[in-house]
Amino acid sequence: MHLRKHLLAAGVMSILLAGWLAASSAQTEGQNSAQNARQDTEQAIDTRQGTQQRQDEWSEEKADLVRRFRSATAGVKWLGERKAEETAQAQALDDRVAELERRLDEADRLEGSMQDTLMVIFHRLEESVVAGLPFLPEERNLRLASVQDELVRPDVTSAEKLRRLLEALQVEAGYASNVEVYQDMIEIDGEQIHADVLRIGRVALFWRTPDGDRVGNFDPAVDRWIELPGRAKRRIGLAMEMASKMRPMELIDLPLGRIGQ
Repeated sequence: MHLRKHLLAAGVMSILLAGWLAASSAQTEGQNSAQNARQDTEQAIDTRQGTQQRQDEWSEEKADLVRRFRSATAGVKWLGERKAEETAQAQALDDRVAELERRLDEADRLEGSMQDTLMVIFHRLEESVVAGLPFLPEERNLRLASVQDELVRPDVTSAEKLRRLLEALQVEAGYASNVEVYQDMIEIDGEQIHADVLRIGRVALFWRTPDGDRVGNFDPAVDRWIELPGRAKRRIGLAMEMASKMRPMELIDLPLGRIGQ
């Protein structure tokens, strides 16, 4: 009887112990599973966070690359446009240089031709002065010498040479439209005398001594100064006074003489 009780107690203890062991084992397994789950969750979260960080970094890098690509594309386009503009400008400059070179060649050609033309005109002017009436010889000869010096100087431009020559031509042309009285030394039959000379345009020259005792004119037919009879004194004197604005203008009869051949 006591033995059955002991065996029953031992059996009950065995069952309780087995249950405790089982419960303890289940609790341990549960704890391990929870810990593993927690670790897996933390690992998954870490993985997700790392992935998200890498995605954010990639998104930023992608956005930066896109910006750089767009900037580079815009830069390439701008450079292309600038290149086209620079090419057009360079071509325009090349064309301009070619045109300037052509003009320089033409200018060099015209320079030589202009020089020859200017010298021809000057020699004609010189011949006209020599062949015409001998009034204001010193002044006119000095002007011709000055113009000639300018024409032969290589450092003077053609434009300046032309200007000087035109000035001389204008002065000579101006003599035809005015009258004047000036003093000069003239030769009468081999005698040098100081006289007042009346120039009437480019048509006639008359002379009178300062005392008014002798008068005359330049005779183109014989190309020399001659003395006129005393009856011409009054008319020549009146003409000189009118030319000098010492008396009102009026018509007078002057002995113009013969026309040279």
